[in-house]
Amino acid sequence: YAGKAASYFIAGGLKAEADKMKVSLHIQASSKHPKYRKQLDLYEAPQVDRLVKEAADRLALNPEGLEADLVALTEALEAHRELEIQQKTQKEQKKSVAIPGSTLEKCIAFWKRPNLMQNLNSLIGRSGVVGEDKNRLFLFGLFSSYKMEDTLHALVQGSSGSGKTHLIHAIARLMPEEDVISLTRVTENSLYNYPEHYLSHKLVIIEDFDGMGEEAQFAWRELQSKGEVSSSTSGKDGQGNIRSYVRVVQGPIASGVATTHGAVYEDNMSRCFLIAIDESRLQTSRVIDYQNQRAAGQINKAEENEIRAFLQHCIRCLKPLEVVNPYAGKLQLPPEAHKLRRLNDLYQSFVKQVTLLHQYQRPKDPQGRLITQKEDLEIALDIMFESIVLKVNELDGSLRQFFESLKDYVEAQGNRNYSFKQREIRQALQLSRAQVQRAFAQLLEMEYLEQTGGYQNRGLIYKIQWWDDAARLRAEIKSYLQAQLAQIDRHTQQDKDGKKAA
Repeated sequence: YAGKAASYFIAGGLKAEADKMKVSLHIQASSKHPKYRKQLDLYEAPQVDRLVKEAADRLALNPEGLEADLVALTEALEAHRELEIQQKTQKEQKKSVAIPGSTLEKCIAFWKRPNLMQNLNSLIGRSGVVGEDKNRLFLFGLFSSYKMEDTLHALVQGSSGSGKTHLIHAIARLMPEEDVISLTRVTENSLYNYPEHYLSHKLVIIEDFDGMGEEAQFAWRELQSKGEVSSSTSGKDGQGNIRSYVRVVQGPIASGVATTHGAVYEDNMSRCFLIAIDESRLQTSRVIDYQNQRAAGQINKAEENEIRAFLQHCIRCLKPLEVVNPYAGKLQLPPEAHKLRRLNDLYQSFVKQVTLLHQYQRPKDPQGRLITQKEDLEIALDIMFESIVLKVNELDGSLRQFFESLKDYVEAQGNRNYSFKQREIRQALQLSRAQVQRAFAQLLEMEYLEQTGGYQNRGLIYKIQWWDDAARLRAEIKSYLQAQLAQIDRHTQQDKDGKKAA
């Protein structure tokens, strides 16, 4: 600020406190003179008077001119702070994006297409999401629930560098940008300090869940399951008296988080659908091919952006309608699944979300509620089957993939009692030392591996202790669920035959 007596600099900005004007003030009489620095509250007259006296003496300035400058500076800072508050408020307010008429018609026509989920998955792939066919469609369904009353949550597991954060962000970019909040870091109490409705019906993305502290995780779980967080805090009332009050931040939210240690967070896992990143060599090859094509200019970026914008408009067309599921209770999940009560609730919510994605195709009852069709059950089971398997399996997704690769390697040696060292497995599977050490430690703890010899300085020797049959388990779960779907078909046909006879 250029005053008549001197130049003034504010270091560190202003806080949005209407009853204070605390600043770090630097005063300079001319470029030849050093700056005079002082922290003070410009609303405190004794502090301002002391500053005028000290600065005038130090810089050889006229006290009256210096005082007049400070009055004008204070008024300018008030105007600046008010403008900052207005801009921040406008930014925090939910933006409404108008859908052009022609685009609206195309979006509704898209939602009415037969084989909707296949068409949707194809568009997601054309938007730049490489491979991960089931995972990307699953995440799209989970993320799009942010508009609904029953919101859903995804916990994406994978080793470091596997692309889990990239996948989450790629699908989040298909949601309306005004409804997505992406966070790199969450401090202990930050979730309690949002404006009351700022998070309501938003999609919240956390890039690395491993970095969240215990208090932040607790608040996060409450937002997921309860749909709000509340805290008792203190503050000044209009008369300046300190009073206690309850601060509430409302949800609900949908969420997507990435982690390398999903199995550690048992209480967090039970609230989420588990999604394991595809870390196979085939998927790696797909990603590398796409990266090479993009670097060579062979990818049509404009088309990808158009598809993203179109899918965002499609989501804006969806309405948070009520859903009734006449098949609820007729399909039971595997009793071996962990936290079966909560998993069943998640499954019913995902069936509801599949129905909502088909809302332009599904019939309604007299109360205007969408009616779930048997097709919705089949689609939901097909998409979330891997997540159900992970809930039944005690190994998390990335550890399961490692163990299956390890078993394949040992069987290729022609002897299930074949012993090996970590170095051998690192070279055979082309994995980092940290990845293999972490996987071995977990498998040893869970008694899938046993140490049979060796020395710490020369390398320990291991062999597989427990040869579980993951393929058989998957087949049994699939058969168990398909048998129930077939039973629903028979009952439905019997009801139809009975009505015709009547």
